[in-house]
Amino acid sequence: MADAIVEIADLRKSYGRVEALAGLNLSVPRGSICGLLGRNGAGKTTTLKALLGMLRPTSGTIRVHGLAVDDVEASVEVRRRTSFVSEERDLYDSMSVGEIVRFASVFYPTWRADDAQKYLRKFELPADRSVKKLSRGMRTRLAWLLALSAGTELLILDEPTAGLDPAATDELLQLLVAHAASGVTVLLSTHQLVDVEQVADHVAIVDRGRTLVDAPLDDLRARYRRVRAVFGDAAPEIDFAARGVVAVRRAGRELSVLASVDADAVAAEARARGALSVEVLPVTLKEIFLESVNGDN
Repeated sequence: MADAIVEIADLRKSYGRVEALAGLNLSVPRGSICGLLGRNGAGKTTTLKALLGMLRPTSGTIRVHGLAVDDVEASVEVRRRTSFVSEERDLYDSMSVGEIVRFASVFYPTWRADDAQKYLRKFELPADRSVKKLSRGMRTRLAWLLALSAGTELLILDEPTAGLDPAATDELLQLLVAHAASGVTVLLSTHQLVDVEQVADHVAIVDRGRTLVDAPLDDLRARYRRVRAVFGDAAPEIDFAARGVVAVRRAGRELSVLASVDADAVAAEARARGALSVEVLPVTLKEIFLESVNGDN
């Protein structure tokens, strides 16, 4: 991709005989909000840790901000220019809220003290409260405060709305959109497809350590279609010649096909096999995700 802030090629990571990443590829366009989707164990968190230099991949290449992450000095620079909200909400429990804010500010040359103060008030975080005594929701807000105040070009979020109520989730997602509008790139790893549909303009779907989909969300919505064909008797098994057949489902007289490219050609093949009626329907991101990761299983 010509202007990608994150470029990952053929990334592999093995733990003994377990292959967590099996040749994953990913390009995150600069200035985008990219939703990274996958089931538990698909390789999302491993990918994020690898691109932040938190673990060493078995093979493959990662470039962030144009810098090679496997170079020690470059990896340090990547972390200076990238803020991260981890799924575990890793925070120093021995510090107070105010102390951890001051501590974090030292690591980012672009730190925005005015934003930090603004978010302390907005998120109602008491500066003198011990981090250890914060509720789960307040820990999440504190992690967001640290990430949003860093002033970095790239913001990486791993399950950032987990444990939040709908109102708090919506508030934080709107902040995310505002940050992206100012030129910040966001890589959002989450199980919450609704969150991705609300804010993302680019989507990557990974499964079993590989990338299945990596495209602008509007392109996916425009390209993907479901072809639903009804037959007089049991739906036949059809080995479709049309391009882009993602998944085929048979249920009684009905045949359902998710197509990523040429739905009209799929529909024509179904008619040629005797379908009584054929519909070509739009699909949701949820349908694209589920059919992509489940395939013909």
